[in-house]
Amino acid sequence: MDDVMNRDEIYSNAVRAGKRTYFFDVKATRGNDLYVTITESKKKYKDDGEFFFEKHKLFLYKEDFEKFKNGFEDVLSKIEELRATGNYKEDNPEDYSSDVKFEDL
Repeated sequence: MDDVMNRDEIYSNAVRAGKRTYFFDVKATRGNDLYVTITESKKKYKDDGEFFFEKHKLFLYKEDFEKFKNGFEDVLSKIEELRATGNYKEDNPEDYSSDVKFEDL
């Protein structure tokens, strides 16, 4: 069992960002192909005050690494451009709802 766990979990990096934590995990398939999972975890509260963690997970496979990297770099460049020109309104990121589900897009 330890061999399976060691093979699956290769590397992990947790990034705390305000009320959210992002987990970047490198894992391996049974065929030893590497893939990445990106998990967003956010602490939420029920009406009775009890808390739970809402999680959203993205799986990124090796055949998509380059396209994902290019797309991510593109949007980061656009953000830099918008900041430089002042063509955006700075909002609190907590104002954006994470209730939109992927299948709704």
